Amino acid sequence: MTEPLIYELSSPGRKGVSLPAVDVPETALPESLVRVDLPLPEVAENDVVRHFVRLSQLNYGVDTGFYPLGSCTMKYNPKVNEDMARLPGFALTHPLQDPDTAQGNLAMMYALQEWLMEIGGFAGVSLQPAAGAHGELTGILIIRAYHHDRGETERIKILIPDSAHGTNPASTTMSGMEVIEIPSDARGNIDLNELKKHCDERIAGLMLTNPNTLGLFEEHVQEVVDLVHGCGGLIYGDGANMNALLGVVKPGDLGIDVLHYNLHKTFSTPHGGGGPGSGPVGVVEKLVDFLPNPVVGIVDEGDEAKPPLYGLVTPEKSIGRVKAFHGHFGIIVRSYTYMRMLGKSGLRAVSDYAVLNANYLLAKLRDAYKVPFDRICMHEFVAEGHWEDAPDIHALDIAKRLMDYGFHPPTNYFPLIVPEALMIEPTETESKESLDAFIEAMLAIAKEAREDPDILKSAPHKTPVGRLDEVQAARQLVLCCRPLYLDQAP
Repeated sequence: MTEPLIYELSSPGRKGVSLPAVDVPETALPESLVRVDLPLPEVAENDVVRHFVRLSQLNYGVDTGFYPLGSCTMKYNPKVNEDMARLPGFALTHPLQDPDTAQGNLAMMYALQEWLMEIGGFAGVSLQPAAGAHGELTGILIIRAYHHDRGETERIKILIPDSAHGTNPASTTMSGMEVIEIPSDARGNIDLNELKKHCDERIAGLMLTNPNTLGLFEEHVQEVVDLVHGCGGLIYGDGANMNALLGVVKPGDLGIDVLHYNLHKTFSTPHGGGGPGSGPVGVVEKLVDFLPNPVVGIVDEGDEAKPPLYGLVTPEKSIGRVKAFHGHFGIIVRSYTYMRMLGKSGLRAVSDYAVLNANYLLAKLRDAYKVPFDRICMHEFVAEGHWEDAPDIHALDIAKRLMDYGFHPPTNYFPLIVPEALMIEPTETESKESLDAFIEAMLAIAKEAREDPDILKSAPHKTPVGRLDEVQAARQLVLCCRPLYLDQAP
């Protein structure tokens, strides 16, 4: 039978909610704010609940299955994080209220700043940036402000390796800087000879993703840092892959001058379709005065009789505010909770298991899928989604077929330096059983590519919606609240 649409269930006068009587004087809304022509359905509460629960059951998320989305670190979000973010003292605080009345919130933010400083080896942190790319932009603006403060306005070039995160060039361009791309060498590192050619007095800095988007640790990281510092430039660290470094390497100790963290990746909070991100920025001592304002500081040390007083502080040469209020506060609470739950040894274990899981997958799949930079990887690796003896099969076909096996596809066609790229990141939160099931599916697909390629070309077959023209879907979006299978008779 066909499930009726929620609009088809509408009946005049039917209500899904009863509002309490008003306890304040009633005031008419301005006519400009009143719409009476909206064709909204009039339905009962159970119809509304069933409609949205049915829609939610069509979604695939990290709570329902393995989500090996390379570069995006879709790890499990512990539900205790959600509980803490919903505590009234956090959820109901207004960002404009007097700091004296929000000392618990400010103390939590201050502690998170301190922990991020310790983890990264930095002298200061701002929690303002709203996500990873926003953190990138903030970092480049800090670098630009530093050079301008020194009178070096001719430094307008940012070096970006071709193995860097894809948003790095956009962040650089938005800051008014010029992008210079640096190629990779045969082992997936920054080509040092090419880097040397560009290091001159016009270089503002280099954006270093380490581990890079190939999932590889930069083998010549110290030489890279020394070359850029040697010509007066700064090193921006794209910290999106900190999942591989927690408790192992401090970017600041490598010579990184400014780095953004992705709280919504490294520290487990929801991201993508599941919620907003958060991209705090950490800096070395000489850049602390340029951080966005405000940051949380101790404005009164207190004594034995009273605790310290926290407040909002403006750095002396701040680049200004980059986000309304104080950042994505709910995400900050979730990250704080995650770090408190795991502690020092637990955060180190995150990296140990993330790297172990990725190398386990790599070892099991390298004979079936070409790995162009076949080294010990970090938290992720990149394989090629095509074969010479199956010339009609592409990475997209493999990704679509994986959906029939019950897995979210890995990242496709990125990084651009790998043809038909499949970027696979298991994270530390997956069990060996989950990894083995994924391996089995990937091996089965590799066999199907030779023996039954049509089943890949027409996949997926078991999802509510079949193969779409993704270009047309992006340009001519059609929203339908009835999935195909609901129209099929039992």
